[in-house]
Parts: sequence; structure tokens; C-alpha cells
Amino acid sequence: MAVKPLSVREMEKQSEDIYESVVVMSKRARQINQNRFMEQAIKDAEEFDMGVLDELPPEPKENYEEETKSTTQAIDEFVEGDLKWQMVSEEDN
Repeated sequence: MAVKPLSVREMEKQSEDIYESVVVMSKRARQINQNRFMEQAIKDAEEFDMGVLDELPPEPKENYEEETKSTTQAIDEFVEGDLKWQMVSEEDN
């Protein structure tokens, strides 16, 4: 599934700064990727009790599930208004 074009007007509904909108969506996409990776790592660690020199068995293709791309999910969340963010001033750092 490809990413659909996003109009500038749709981004302006959530934030007046287009660049801020892009940063928010990209950070959310990275967060989604990181969460998926951690969930997969935890699942793999629970499934296998392996020794030091054991190899991972190949995963059968019939168990493969295609997920929505993280970028697409982040854009959809942004456009629907599901994302909340706040600006951090330099003094807070």
C-alpha cells in the first residue's frame, strides 16, 4: 500500500507550520517502527530457548502478516488529529 498524497491544507488544519507537521509525522513513524521492532524482539526471545551456537529456524511464509507501513499510519494519525505534541523550549533542555 503506497502513501497517499497529503495536501498542505490538511496539514495546516493540525498545525500552522508545515515543517513542524512533517517533523511530528516523521517522529511518530520512527516511534511506530521502534515499537514494532521491540515487540518482535520480545516475541522472538520468548519463543526460542537457544544455546550459544544455535541458529534461528526460518519462519514459514504462511505465518507472514503484512502490516500497515509506519509512515502511512503516522500520516493517518496526524490527519485524524490523534497525535498530541508540544514544543520544548531550549531552556527546558
